[in-house]
Amino acid sequence: MLDKIKNSCKTTKLHYSIFQSTNDVPSKDWNSVNNENNLFLTLNYLNTLEQTLSETIGFRYVLFYDQNIPVGIAVTQLIKFNTEDLKFQEFPCRISDAIKNTFMKSMDVRVLVCGNLFSCGEHGFLYAPHISSKEAFESLSDALREIRKSEKSEKPSFILLKEFWPSSFNQSDYIKRQDFREFSIDVNMVLKIQQDWNSFDDYLDSMKTKFRTRAKKVFKKSADIIVKDFTDQDISTYQTEIDTLYLSVLDKADFKIGKLNAITFKNLKKTLQNSFIFKAYFLEDKLVGFTTSFILNSVVEANHIGIDYKYNKSYDIYQRMLYDYVDLAVSKKVGELRLGRTAEIIKSCVGAKPVEMKLYVRHGNSISNKLLKPLVDFISPSEYEVRNPFKLQLSS
Repeated sequence: MLDKIKNSCKTTKLHYSIFQSTNDVPSKDWNSVNNENNLFLTLNYLNTLEQTLSETIGFRYVLFYDQNIPVGIAVTQLIKFNTEDLKFQEFPCRISDAIKNTFMKSMDVRVLVCGNLFSCGEHGFLYAPHISSKEAFESLSDALREIRKSEKSEKPSFILLKEFWPSSFNQSDYIKRQDFREFSIDVNMVLKIQQDWNSFDDYLDSMKTKFRTRAKKVFKKSADIIVKDFTDQDISTYQTEIDTLYLSVLDKADFKIGKLNAITFKNLKKTLQNSFIFKAYFLEDKLVGFTTSFILNSVVEANHIGIDYKYNKSYDIYQRMLYDYVDLAVSKKVGELRLGRTAEIIKSCVGAKPVEMKLYVRHGNSISNKLLKPLVDFISPSEYEVRNPFKLQLSS
């Protein structure tokens, strides 16, 4: 059994235990590390994912100790996909034809991901403040390699750490000393919420006339759309429609590894309550779209959406969703709204700015890992354009 295994780190004084289920994780130890309560690292959130997705994703959890004191936690997911299913038009980075044609022909690839498959950002691990970046990444690397080694039947080919914000690059680059290769992915579009925006009208007033007029046209076109906040019971009632809408968006996203469903959304709402927002978009009595978002300490993170594309253009559903995300962030008085990757131009029209992000990857085989360095040099973020809708330069 993998759970309860206790290992000493090879390069640091720390030791760690690996668990296969949140039910086996000592909650007191885990919570003492996640004391500022990163929602994506809470056992409630992780247990919800595990309950609904464990048939297709393997979950592993790590607790790091200094003697008997918990000082770190990490979350990983084991996934498998066939490269033939990947299309590259909207991959989260540009991949050269040489890699596509030579190394990414039809094959099953198993990957160990440290991070969150369903959210952008640094949600893979957390250490106590007194643990240095060097010690953190050395012990994390030890644990990830141990998890890979323990998978007897289907060892992951790659270990992937996702994704790091620019403010963390100086620290996260320590993982390169453990033979991980860095590469940049598509930018995350982030809107800084200004302190003097006390209402959505304040936000509109800060825009140039052209973009304010554009916003008003969106609301005019979508005037017949009724937006409702769903409870977990509402999500259950509309489960079939939600799955259909979600898949319609997922089918357009050429990069899709791991997917949620209405049952996951229902359980997230039931477990997280007001920290998870599910908005449903109705045209008369027909559900034509939905959005989900998480309310973090000082951030609204836009997450998954579903759209009936038959109505999208005539009612500007997607653009209405973006403005509703802004309205939510302003009303919650958070510091920023994270809108995620893709659709940079339209997201910039609501005021979001591009933020660079990094991933780190390592091949399980040391010889193959040496070949990764020239390969990742062929990977670069996709090109994009942005707009500036505001009258003045906003404070960051």
